Amino acid sequence: MNTENKLNHLEKVQTELLFSGAFYAQKGNEILKGSSGFANRSEKIANLVNTRFAIASGCKIFTSVAICMLAESGEISFDTKLKDCLDTEFPHFDNDITIHHLLTHTSGVPDYFNEEIMDDFETLWKSRPMYHIRSPKDFLPMFQYEKMQDHPGSPFQYNNTGYILLGLIVEHVTKSSFTGFVEEHIFRKAGMTNVGYFEMDRLPERTALGYIEVPEGTWKSNIYSLPAKGGPDGGAFVTVEDMGRFWQALTNHELLSKDMTQLLLNPREVVDEEDNIYYGYCGFMELDDSKKVVKYIQMGYDPGVNFRSVYYPETKTTIIVCSNESEGAYELLKEIENTL
Repeated sequence: MNTENKLNHLEKVQTELLFSGAFYAQKGNEILKGSSGFANRSEKIANLVNTRFAIASGCKIFTSVAICMLAESGEISFDTKLKDCLDTEFPHFDNDITIHHLLTHTSGVPDYFNEEIMDDFETLWKSRPMYHIRSPKDFLPMFQYEKMQDHPGSPFQYNNTGYILLGLIVEHVTKSSFTGFVEEHIFRKAGMTNVGYFEMDRLPERTALGYIEVPEGTWKSNIYSLPAKGGPDGGAFVTVEDMGRFWQALTNHELLSKDMTQLLLNPREVVDEEDNIYYGYCGFMELDDSKKVVKYIQMGYDPGVNFRSVYYPETKTTIIVCSNESEGAYELLKEIENTL
């Protein structure tokens, strides 16, 4: 199947899936990209390949790269303890929590959004106005005085609070805002010109609104469902092509040295032994039976946000799918994988 036929096929798949968003895929010299649906339903503004989409937890890897940058400069290490990084008091936190624990979701800190207990992110904002959440420190009342949910070094349990703490560490060490540091030292270095941690009430041009389907079959936007501004645990806005640039810059060692990049990409914690899914500082990954990485996996889910991305190191194949609805990215990504 030639490139034109592949694109025609994927256009039909988007229609069948009622997909709203954009995709980008590169394998060797072949590039596939496209879009469908609306960035703004009320105004009938179409999604484009260069539309900016929220990616929820898909941007945790930016936080990890920022931490690796500080480790590479010698300002912190992965064994540095949380209590030695911040002036903030956490009276019930274990003194042995390290940066490694936070990066790998093994710290045991109380998760402000524990997905084993809660399944609706919107419920967080019923008693706490989301428009006040605009920086990492704004999350502190949600977990600062809570008790540990497990001990440091406990088995992998996905934890958003850990990444808020990593963002606070970046701010403390660099004396700058977390988002400002990432935008200057990661986005600019990688040539990602259309990305940012935009505020929900100040979205720039070509930014898709997120949409949530409601029971009566209509839709509402997600402006009251998410923090006003994203940060270290999620919430950046990207284009699909800029995420492709990120993986290119990362794997070409433009962001970190070769050795530090490898530390970032190494598998560390077992997530699902049966399916060979592991977690490293960079996120999820699938291994083969010889424990070699087959692909790196990024994902992000929020109300009105659905993001999936994979990178195959053997063939340097990159696939990115962003949706401004709550579902659809995974299904389209699997079809692109099959097509390639």
